[in-house]
Amino acid sequence: MRILLIHSDHLKYQTKSKTRIAEKIDEEKKKGEYENALVVFTAVEKEDEKDSEATVENAVKEIVDVAGKVKAENIVIYPYAHLSSSLGSPKVAKEILSNMETKLAEMETPVSRVPFGWYKSFEVSCKGHPLSELSRSITPESTPSAEEKGEEGEDEDSEAEESQFYIWNEGELLDPDEFSYQNEDLKKLVDYELGRGESTGEEPPHVKLMREKKLADYEPSADIGHLRWYPKGRLIRDLLADYVYTLVTDRGAMPVETPIMYDLADDAIRVHAEKFGERQYRMSGGKKDLMLRYACCFGAFRVLSDSFLTWKNLPVGIYELSTYSFRLEKKGEVVGLKRLRGFTMPDLHTVCADMEQSLHEFEDQIEMCKKTGEDLDVNYEVILRATADFMEENREWIDHAAAMIGKPVLLEILPERKHYWTCKMDFAAIDYLGRPIENPTIQIDVESGERFDITYIDPEEQEHHPIILHCSPTGSIERVICSLLEKSALEMKEKPPMLPLWLSPTQVRIIPIAERHIEFARNLAEELRDAHIRVDVDDRPETVGKKIRNAGGEWASFVIVIGDRELEGDELTVNVRETGQKVSMGIQELIDVINLETKGMPFRPLPLPITLSKRVNF
Repeated sequence: MRILLIHSDHLKYQTKSKTRIAEKIDEEKKKGEYENALVVFTAVEKEDEKDSEATVENAVKEIVDVAGKVKAENIVIYPYAHLSSSLGSPKVAKEILSNMETKLAEMETPVSRVPFGWYKSFEVSCKGHPLSELSRSITPESTPSAEEKGEEGEDEDSEAEESQFYIWNEGELLDPDEFSYQNEDLKKLVDYELGRGESTGEEPPHVKLMREKKLADYEPSADIGHLRWYPKGRLIRDLLADYVYTLVTDRGAMPVETPIMYDLADDAIRVHAEKFGERQYRMSGGKKDLMLRYACCFGAFRVLSDSFLTWKNLPVGIYELSTYSFRLEKKGEVVGLKRLRGFTMPDLHTVCADMEQSLHEFEDQIEMCKKTGEDLDVNYEVILRATADFMEENREWIDHAAAMIGKPVLLEILPERKHYWTCKMDFAAIDYLGRPIENPTIQIDVESGERFDITYIDPEEQEHHPIILHCSPTGSIERVICSLLEKSALEMKEKPPMLPLWLSPTQVRIIPIAERHIEFARNLAEELRDAHIRVDVDDRPETVGKKIRNAGGEWASFVIVIGDRELEGDELTVNVRETGQKVSMGIQELIDVINLETKGMPFRPLPLPITLSKRVNF
C-alpha cells in the first residue's frame, strides 16, 4: 500500500460520476468538507492481498502516529489509485479501505472515507509545516522503517522527524519546550518548524495589498503561481535586483547569465535535480528530456566546470539573478508572493579551496544577509542547520556563527547528511499569520564540486574539487516584497504602513489646490525629478481632501499641498507619512532629507506619467 498523508487546513470533495467499480453511496456521501484534517491518499496494491488484515493494522498504526504528531482533528481516507502502478483488485481495495475506516473509528478517532470508484473534484489546502506532507509504503509484514519514511516537503531539507532541535543561546543548547522566549517571532518560528503551529486558513494580507497597491496580481491565462507585474511592482523588483547586484559585486562576485532549461541526459544535472524531488517543470524538446531550472546552480556549475581555476583565484563568486526560476509547487500551497511556481532568485555561488576557507566566507555572508534585514527594516529569525558530524567537528565555529546573529537562534542537528549540504543558515521573516517567510540562506555544498567536475590547481599543481557556498542574500525578490507587505500589515494599528523610502514608488506627491496652481506644481516636480526623486502631481479635478486620502492610500512618503501661499513664498508645508507631522521646509531642504535617507541605495525614476490624469488605471 502506498499512502500520502497531507495535514490540511481543509479538504473539500464533490463526486461527479461513477465508474463501473463504484461503490453504492447515499446522497450525503456525494460531497464532503473537513477542517484541520489529515488526508490519507491511499492506493491499495497487489501485495496487500497476501495479508489484508496485517496491511490494515500497519496502515492504521502509521496514520494514528502521524495524526497525533500533527494534532489533526479529523482523518479522511481518500482512495487515490495514482500513487501506484501495481494496484490490487477493486474488491480487495474496497474491503481494505473500509476496514481501515472501521479500525480507526473503533479507536474513537474522528474518521471519514471518501467514496471508492467515483470521479471526484477536490480541493485540499496543505498547512505547509515540516510534517504536513509525508509519504509511506505500507506492507503486510511490517511498518515502514525510518529509511523508508521519505518526506516530500518544500525542498530537499525535510528532516524534521529525525532531527534534534535546540535553542542556541549564548553558547548553550536549550530545550525549545523549556526555553523562556523573550521574542514572540522566534517562538512562532520554533512552533512552525516543530509542526505545532496552528493555521487559521486565512489569506495572508499581502495578497490584498499587492493588488490594492497595483503592484502585482495573478495571471489567469498562465499556470497558477505565475504573476503579472504592474509598473510600480516592476519598479520595486528592479530596485531590489539593483540592490543585490551592488551588494554582491562590491564583495567581488562576478555576474553571469545562464539558460533557464537543462538537458537531463547530463548525469550531473540529472542527479542534482533528483535531490530536489518531484517539484520540477519538465518538458520534451524533440528527443530531449528537459527541465526548467529551480535555481541557478546548474548554469553556475557548468560555467565553473569549464573554467581554469587556481588557488590564487579562490575564493571566487559567480552571481546570477534568475528571472525566472521554476518550482512545481502543489496547487493548494501556491499563494500570493510567498509561494510561487515562477519566481526571481538572486543566486550567489562561492568556490572555496577547503572547509577552513568556506567557514570564513560563510561568516562574511552572514554579515551580508544581516545587512539586508537592516536595509529593508525587516526582522529575521534564524535557523542554523548542521549534520551531527559537522556539529562535532566544528562546534566552536557553530557557536561563533550563531553568536554573530546577536540573539537566540533555532539549531537543528540532522543525524546524517542526505543532501549536498552539511551546514546551512536560513533567515526568516514572520508574516501576519505567524508563519515564516524564508528569505536569505547560506549553504555549504560538499558534493557539487565533484559531481560537476569543478577543479582548481593548488600550489603544487595538484587538482582538487572545491567546496561551494550557495547564498541568496535576500531570498527570492517576490518574498522580499511579501515580507515588506506583511510587516506593513502588522504595523497598521500602530502607525501608517509604508515601504522603505528608497523602495517607495511615489516618494513625493504634489497636490495643487486649484487649476492656477498646476503649473507651479509641475515645475516643482521637475526640480525634484532632476534631483533623482520619484515625484508625481495629482492634477485630477478632485477635492483636496480626496487627493490627500488617495496619496495616503498609495503610501506616498511625502505630500505637499500647493496653494496661493506656496506660490508667493519660499517655504512648503510637507506632510511626512512616517511621523504624521506637517513640517515647513524649503525645496532644497526636502531634497537633502530624502537624499540622506536613501544614501547608498539604488535609484530608478518613476516608470509612470508624472501627472496622475495621464495614468492608466490598471
